[in-house]
Amino acid sequence: MSGKDETKDRMTRTEAEIRAERLARTLRDNLQRRKQQARARRAGAADETMGLPAAPSAAKKDESDG
Repeated sequence: MSGKDETKDRMTRTEAEIRAERLARTLRDNLQRRKQQARARRAGAADETMGLPAAPSAAKKDESDG
């Protein structure tokens, strides 16, 4: 009987770990969404920087024009 109990405990821990990972992922996603919303309110538009190249600085633009 103790063998079955140990297996059941392992399964319970695994389910608990899975649940904890899922909750952590959900919290991270929620935090990122809230940060993006705060940035959008501050700037007036959504801050969509993922995958976009960095803009050249103003100093570099001036040097190339002159």
